[in-house]
Amino acid sequence: MTIRVLLADDQALLRSAFRVLVNSEPDMEVVGEAADGAQAVELARAGKADVVLMDIRMPGVDGLAATRLISEDPELSDVRVVMLTTFEVDEYVVQSLRAGASGFLGKGAEPDELLNAIRTAAAGDALLSPAATKGLIARFLSQGGGADETRSDSGPYAEKLAALTGREREVLVHVAAGLSNDEIGERLEVSPLTVKTHVNRAMAKLGARDRAQLVVTAYESGLVRPRAE
Repeated sequence: MTIRVLLADDQALLRSAFRVLVNSEPDMEVVGEAADGAQAVELARAGKADVVLMDIRMPGVDGLAATRLISEDPELSDVRVVMLTTFEVDEYVVQSLRAGASGFLGKGAEPDELLNAIRTAAAGDALLSPAATKGLIARFLSQGGGADETRSDSGPYAEKLAALTGREREVLVHVAAGLSNDEIGERLEVSPLTVKTHVNRAMAKLGARDRAQLVVTAYESGLVRPRAE
C-alpha cells in the first residue's frame, strides 16, 4: 500500500525538497501541496492524504489550527498529521499533540527520520520518542498546563476514565511512561497483542486518535502526575 502524503508549508523550496525525498521511496508518494493551513484542510477533505506533513507557522490559518480542524472532522479520522517546525520548544510540542497531531518533528531532522515519521504516523503510532514526549508534556503541565484543573477523580475526564477497566488504566499509565507494547507486555506478563487490544480499547473509550493522544490524556486528566526533576 502506498502512503499518500500531503505537504503543507509556506516555503516552496522546502516543499520541493520534501517532495523529492518522499517520492524517492517506493511505498509513498506526494499527492498534494499546500502553502497555508486552509489549503491543507481543503486538500485533506478531498480525500487525498494518509499523512500530512504540517508546518506550524504559516500565514492565515496556521498549522495548529489546521491540525485541529482535521482532527475534529469525523470524515478525516484516518488522516494523520506530523507537525514540522524549526521552533523545537516544549509548548509547541504540547499544542501540536493537543490539536490532534500524531507527533512532532524538527525541520532539521535527517531524511531517514522524516521518512520513518511518515511510516510511523501512517501506522497509527506516535512518532515522537515516547520518553521525549512524556518528558516534554510533563514539564509543560508542571508549569501550569492543566493537570491540576482536570483531576482524574473530578474533572471533565472523570467519566471517560471511569469507563476504563483496571487493566486498561494500568496500560495507559505505561503508555504515558513511554513504554512500547512489547515492554508493557513484559511488565504485565501478557502478550504484545493483548497489550495492543487494551491500548485500542482505551483509545476508543477516551476518543484518542493514537498513542500520542493517550499520553496527553494521561497527563491532562491527572491519571499520571509529572515528576519533579
